[in-house]
Amino acid sequence: MKWHKEELDVILVPVGLLLMFGYHLYLLYRYLRRSEDTTIGFDNHCQKIWVQKLMQIDAMSRGPAFTVMSSTLVSVNFMASTSLTLSSLIGAWIGTSTSSRNEIVGRMIYGDTGLTINSIKYISILLFFLLAFASFIQSSRCYVQANLLISMPKAQVPIEYIVEALIHGGNFWQVGLRAIYFAITMLMWMFGPIPMFISSAATVAVLYVLDVNNNYLYDFNESSDKQEERNKSVMRGFEQLGSNCGVQATPFSTTIFSAAVVS
Repeated sequence: MKWHKEELDVILVPVGLLLMFGYHLYLLYRYLRRSEDTTIGFDNHCQKIWVQKLMQIDAMSRGPAFTVMSSTLVSVNFMASTSLTLSSLIGAWIGTSTSSRNEIVGRMIYGDTGLTINSIKYISILLFFLLAFASFIQSSRCYVQANLLISMPKAQVPIEYIVEALIHGGNFWQVGLRAIYFAITMLMWMFGPIPMFISSAATVAVLYVLDVNNNYLYDFNESSDKQEERNKSVMRGFEQLGSNCGVQATPFSTTIFSAAVVS
């Protein structure tokens, strides 16, 4: 039986997509079972601790938090704009494709260059970029909601609301990034099934390294040295106050004064 180069797409392209989808299913399983072993779970833990520490101060003193949220929104909006722009370019490319151009490309690519396969390539890339755009838009919506809750003055906002908004925003951000990874892999298919398969295998290998978390989930509490220094400053302040008011410094009174200062 004679070998045809068009048959290479039937073999390598499904195998490459199976690698990509299989790895992300494995990542989802690992995240649901042991989230602390993934970078996504580590990021969610850091966001939760960040919100807990942030809500311990007054709303008027949360200026650095607004700077962080503003930077995050700029990044999300930039990625959304990029995805939409690339989707528009792909759509324009589909609309202006000609048979003469396809013949020239067909001579350079080892694989199926038929009209049907080319249409599948364009549509696949377009769909993944549109998915990335929609995911980044939802991520921006969640971060805006979290920013609104953080900046709410004179209100006891439940920490769970802010954490939920931040985690949803981070999850949509991850979906958008993964959609771009898939779009890049499908873009390599434009140069043939062999580059597409190599790109899929390389993407899975790199993501497997990047998605593993080896850091311990710290609570980010103050160090013992800072706490000891604060206690000494409280003791000095109490001794000075006691000398002025005639109050004797006892362990009980020192504890009460220290708690009042901290609160």
